Amino acid sequence: MTSEQLTGRALAQVIATSTGGVGTHVRGLVPTLVEAGADVRVHGPQATEDLFGFTTAGARFAPVEIASGPRPLEDLRAARRLRAVTSDAKLIHAHGLRAATVAALANLGRRTPLAVTLHNTVDTANPVLRKVYGAVEHFVARSADVVIGASMDLVERARDVGGRYVVFGPVGAPPLPPAAKSREQVRRELGVTDDRPLLLCVGRLHPQKGYDTLIPASVKWRERADRPITMIAGDGPLMGALHDQIDELGAPVKLLGRRSDVADLMGAADLVLLPSVWEARSLVAQEAMRAGVALVSTTAGGMDELVGDAAYRIDVGDVDGLAAAVNDLLDHPDARRALAVAGARRAQDFPSERDTALALVQLYQELLGTTSGPVRHP
Repeated sequence: MTSEQLTGRALAQVIATSTGGVGTHVRGLVPTLVEAGADVRVHGPQATEDLFGFTTAGARFAPVEIASGPRPLEDLRAARRLRAVTSDAKLIHAHGLRAATVAALANLGRRTPLAVTLHNTVDTANPVLRKVYGAVEHFVARSADVVIGASMDLVERARDVGGRYVVFGPVGAPPLPPAAKSREQVRRELGVTDDRPLLLCVGRLHPQKGYDTLIPASVKWRERADRPITMIAGDGPLMGALHDQIDELGAPVKLLGRRSDVADLMGAADLVLLPSVWEARSLVAQEAMRAGVALVSTTAGGMDELVGDAAYRIDVGDVDGLAAAVNDLLDHPDARRALAVAGARRAQDFPSERDTALALVQLYQELLGTTSGPVRHP
């Protein structure tokens, strides 16, 4: 990659409220885009800059408050603000449907190329909201010069709602830092003896993550002689409700809050559990497989295409299935070790965070008319 490819071009990355994967992804793009010569600007809620540190990665940041849910008046104000701060941008890339909605509004009547990455599906049982979101998806898909789906079901959805140019763009997980503490030290600090199975979940405390499946399932393995304990690393709006559910059921589950030592936790874990209702290409799953920890995952969204046979797969919402998976893997340590090895082997072929960013450099060149070659994605 030469420094002239995007030199001096102002590239705006737009993000809505995020505490997890989307913010991590955007932050991970910045160094490679800066290396390509781009003037990278990130626009989103101030809280995202405080959490992810886009400026420390080399970007400039100007806040635009974009809420996590649709709020028409606030969205219009955010669009006006975004239009002002992107007046000299050569390209706008919005991450997620909420950011894309505001970016599409801000870009009305302009010729600035607009890229949109869809990271999540719309999940609502409300028929009125489904219609509203369907109209929003259509507006975004038709407004974008390119829609990038983080999983193939998102690619298909973008095409269904009118996307003109839709591509698959898998999101690579950032490399986990080496564990700073030994397995024994981490388990000692957590109050877990070495002979007690430690099951780990990592993710924001949100309905999408399937904790309403996990906690009842944990009760089913409570009577095992080895007394497995589940640790959940993350924070979010369900913190209070999950505390209440754990207390009510007497579930062997502990909420750790947000943690910055995920590598240490994975090094101490016997299994990583991902009971999500939906995921594209879960960063946590990628991290677990790279770390060589056996993974139990639902088949939601893009997870099948991500993990293949290198994880123990269960159906969404299957409490008995999750309990059986954990019991099976704890009862058969050789199978658990084989699954961990298979996961690590499969993870060798995952695109890296840098691979993802380099694919975007090429896509940006195409949108800006600086390359005539085909766009390739990892």
